[in-house]
Amino acid sequence: MTILVVTSFLPTSAFAQFQSGGVSSDEYPPGTTWYAGEGLKKGDFFSYSMCHVDYKECAKFELDMWIKGDITVGTETKWLAEVAVFDGNKVLVGTMELGKIAPEPTGGSEELGIYRGAFKSSVAWLSAFATSDGSSGGKGPKAFDAKSWGKIGNIGGEQVVPMAIESLKIKSGTWDTIIVGWKTGGAESKVWIVDDFPFPVKGATYTHVSEGIPPPEYKFELLKYEENMTASPFDGIIPTEDTFAAQGCDTNYEKEVSIKKPTTNFDYQIHAFYGPEDPVQGCEMSWIIKFISKYDDTEYLNQVQFDFFTVDDDLTPLRSLAQDDGRTFLYSPSGVYVMDMIVKEDPGTAKYVIWVYGLSPEGIAPSTASDYLEIEVPIFAPDGSKPVEKIPSWIKNNAGWWADGTIDDNSFVQGIQFLIKEKIMKIPKTTQGTGVGSNEIPSWIKNNAGWWADGTIDDESFIQGIQFLIKEGIMKVPQPRQSNTSSGAEPEAWYN
Repeated sequence: MTILVVTSFLPTSAFAQFQSGGVSSDEYPPGTTWYAGEGLKKGDFFSYSMCHVDYKECAKFELDMWIKGDITVGTETKWLAEVAVFDGNKVLVGTMELGKIAPEPTGGSEELGIYRGAFKSSVAWLSAFATSDGSSGGKGPKAFDAKSWGKIGNIGGEQVVPMAIESLKIKSGTWDTIIVGWKTGGAESKVWIVDDFPFPVKGATYTHVSEGIPPPEYKFELLKYEENMTASPFDGIIPTEDTFAAQGCDTNYEKEVSIKKPTTNFDYQIHAFYGPEDPVQGCEMSWIIKFISKYDDTEYLNQVQFDFFTVDDDLTPLRSLAQDDGRTFLYSPSGVYVMDMIVKEDPGTAKYVIWVYGLSPEGIAPSTASDYLEIEVPIFAPDGSKPVEKIPSWIKNNAGWWADGTIDDNSFVQGIQFLIKEKIMKIPKTTQGTGVGSNEIPSWIKNNAGWWADGTIDDESFIQGIQFLIKEGIMKVPQPRQSNTSSGAEPEAWYN
């Protein structure tokens, strides 16, 4: 018969929080110890599903790691691990170097830096308390029946203590585990470890907050473990960046395009950035979305439940990024969300909608208002050709009036300038002429306008005429700005 002994918890005070824990049983007699990296060896393979608050606010990704063998760095011998990361639409392959005393990643492929940091601060986090070397500042193997393994560093943190013994069933199998836990901001954080196993098999922890529901700090779960694997499991896996580069995609870009507008019903403000400036079908596109109070430009909204849609002209959703990721909605605890996506939309103008369901913790339906912001983005073809925009049909009426003399040249040019400025008519990038020659509009352009109005020629042919006027300096194009006028609405200034 197994006997489980759990020592009692001591009361806390306002100035210092002390817990005493410790567990033991027939299987884990007093004095049984564990440390991070215990039993780690060449040929071990681990696959983890994980997230960390410092990376996309705990957006889930998969990290697979194979211990290839030893590597000497200076005077230190470390473990060399091959790593593959599967992060939404991204695949990355590289290496990490793990310490022998504490299996924290301290080097490796540059492109894995952010994932290496997430691994160190989650799966390998207990190496801050339990290491193979007991000669440095109280570290070393820690006993399961110890009252405490140490105190976490953040304000309000309690002792890290062995709490219970539990049989845990997860995707990688059923494990006999010891739960090590602590309390932070009123929530109980837990890590499940296995004796003689290098890393915890599960973790669910929370950040420290002074009020409200604490958001996750990190979560992870072991999906698969194999030992004595002699060949790299990552042979043949092509990193996404290599695939994009082979397609001719821009892989070195900044999120330079900025849109800052209130949502449709003025319930929220959204400041969005995206890149590259000219997104290409089949390539990657990245966004930073900031949710801001409608009352204060400096106040970020918390616990935002939202989605990012592609919609048609009637705002009917065609694609949901939350559903692409297997989720009901996207979630931003801090009000700043970073995301990557593959552009699946056809060349032309893509209509994206940031739909805010409301403000509420995950798992609780929002009671605040829902609202949305529509953003139009020009999408380019894989061959680099520029999209030809569909121009609202009412503009053709004005072109016809100009062609038959109902309105004069100046009125026509001013009208086109207004439409370009307001982004109702979108013209491909064209070098602005100086206008040193004649300002007379060639007759063939007026003929084109009439033919375009009656459907004899297409939009592209008409736009080529407008480009000619810009190149010759006959038409001056104002600097574009984000329009408050939708592409289907007729501005009052155009009526005569």
